[in-house]
Amino acid sequence: MSNEAMNSRILVVDDEERMVRFIRLNLEHDGFVVAAAYRGSQAIQAIRENLPDLVLLDVMLPDIDGFEVLQLIREVNSVPVIMLTAKGEEDDRVKGLELGADDYVTKPFSPRELVSRVRAVLRRTEAISGSLRGLIHVDDHLKIDFDRREVWLDGSLVKLRPTEFRLLYHLVQNAGWVLAHDTILAKVWGYEYQDEPHYVRLYINYLRQKLEKDPADPVYILTERGVGYRFVDFRRNKPDASASTPGANQLV
Repeated sequence: MSNEAMNSRILVVDDEERMVRFIRLNLEHDGFVVAAAYRGSQAIQAIRENLPDLVLLDVMLPDIDGFEVLQLIREVNSVPVIMLTAKGEEDDRVKGLELGADDYVTKPFSPRELVSRVRAVLRRTEAISGSLRGLIHVDDHLKIDFDRREVWLDGSLVKLRPTEFRLLYHLVQNAGWVLAHDTILAKVWGYEYQDEPHYVRLYINYLRQKLEKDPADPVYILTERGVGYRFVDFRRNKPDASASTPGANQLV
């Protein structure tokens, strides 16, 4: 039994009883504790009362659709959420990520894929530990407190989703160094996500929208075309945000 499975409580939200039984059977076989909800309203109540470690949330529910349930969850809770979407519904997958889902799995899926995704999300939602401690002053505008998991921009608290915060952590930890797309995927999402390069671009854009004055011409999260991304080296006296060629930091 893996460390991720031991005592981890998974809430499955799906109105199809056969699907719930299928998911429950496979997750319990790997040592997870599984609870079920068949409606969006039941899911909200179950999250409040039982505090699951992860939620598997179907998009199509009879009372409240999965996207609305996700929005309600994110108003009060940062519990990891994996969306269950129909095969080929790219818009649903992107919408779920934009609303704060940690991942998605498309139906039909194999038991191995499901368990692998659940384990990966649980691993990366564990507390970040590393060399970055206390309050970091990037410049007069941006401050980051990794101990308290807070980001301040021009004196205002910036609300980051868990995945955004993990991405920022690894970028800042390696400030001044270029992180390749594959490296970012492995550090932030896990090695299981090597075939999901769009995750990096999507979440880099999310961070830029929240941290950059002009996301199309960023000064903190810089693009190295064809290679990856780097966070400006704020530890130097005069961070050089223009080290790349003109236009190299545009959105990709």
